[in-house]
Amino acid sequence: MQPTPATSLVGQEYEVEVGPVAHGGHCVARTEGGRVLFVRHALPGERVVARVTEGEESSRFLRADAVEILTPSKDRVEAPCPFSGPGKCGGCDWQHAKPGAQRRLKGEVVAEQLKRLAGLTPEEAGWDGTVVPAEGDKVPAGQVPAWRTRVQYAIDAEGHAGLRKHRSHEVQVIDRCLIAAEGVSELGVEKRTWPQMASVEAIAASGSNDRQVILTPRPGGRLPLVDLDKPVSVLRVGEKDGQIHRVHGRAFVRERAADRTWRVSEGGFWQVHPKAADTLVQAVMQGLMPRKGDMALDLYCGVGLFAGALAERVGEKGAVLGIESGKRAVEDARHNLRDLDRVRIEEGKVDQVLPRTGITAADIIVLDPPRAGAGKQTVRHLASLTPRRIAYVACDPAALARDLKYFAEEGYRPVTLRAFDLFPMTHHVECVAILKPVAKGV
Repeated sequence: MQPTPATSLVGQEYEVEVGPVAHGGHCVARTEGGRVLFVRHALPGERVVARVTEGEESSRFLRADAVEILTPSKDRVEAPCPFSGPGKCGGCDWQHAKPGAQRRLKGEVVAEQLKRLAGLTPEEAGWDGTVVPAEGDKVPAGQVPAWRTRVQYAIDAEGHAGLRKHRSHEVQVIDRCLIAAEGVSELGVEKRTWPQMASVEAIAASGSNDRQVILTPRPGGRLPLVDLDKPVSVLRVGEKDGQIHRVHGRAFVRERAADRTWRVSEGGFWQVHPKAADTLVQAVMQGLMPRKGDMALDLYCGVGLFAGALAERVGEKGAVLGIESGKRAVEDARHNLRDLDRVRIEEGKVDQVLPRTGITAADIIVLDPPRAGAGKQTVRHLASLTPRRIAYVACDPAALARDLKYFAEEGYRPVTLRAFDLFPMTHHVECVAILKPVAKGV
């Protein structure tokens, strides 16, 4: 007997009162029948018509877009970007909210994740509840800070550049991205066609005039002649190995932060906001308060940003060990910190490399894990090293909250937490938590 096909509810419309913000760039609402909707393009307190974009009759919840605003919030503005809205580009989540309201929404998300996953109130986490904008990002309602120094354009079948729609492979062709930094916009990627390409990533270093594009061809695709409005290095993603290869120009860009120049090769990780690296280094160093002679760990160290800042502060009698899994990032970190004998960089996954080092104690630790967080095993190992302070840099508040719970089980609690709006117009928020040991069970 054939199973009964699931009944799709896509296109179904509901008139709903919009409830609180949820993690992920949407708000929670309920239909009159009690069905949960995650609604994009809405704000808390509004009454809207929500059109289902994803879900079936049997789904635990439905995803929807607010396609008509019946009672608008006082925090609502006309989206400055013409490509923002239901069914359009999925890159920004909060174009329709005033800048201050965006930060309040992000703060509410951080607070909710801390309470639900770590059992902490803002006060217990040492946080004043605010999300702080980066320097220069305070703009009037209706304006957008141009902050994104890396933009990955998707290319449609006709070769036009655009950005993907929310939770879709479909491309929204654009002529300009408002949140793109000036160095990206001035390349003019959107003005050209890119035949046989699947994506074009544009990188504009904020610490130099280095510009770079990384081309990903479609299967069997040939590279086009790259003729942009500014001098640019060209790299490509290999079809067979998936690795990034230099075509012409430099294979790296030079960034500037913490009073040093950093080589970042082949599209490697670097904070996207031009003020992010210095903002986070300052927050981490203020929280850790390194001392001369300290033994410090920089975990998930990338190209060595925190390791370099730590090395300057622990002095010649101190030592810094960085661990990073990316081969090219390790090469960059060793190059960037080659003048500092007290720094050692090891390649591999933190949970595998750290136990092999033989290190049994550390004075201070900074970790900046990927979006999934560090995890219980790594947290337990870090606590066993009995550091006096730990700085946890988090790009995802849910992962941070989960790991804070694990740290609490090992006797470490946050004494301060700071949140930074380093991704304006999106739902992303960066946090820095400083942890100290307390008696277990306190």
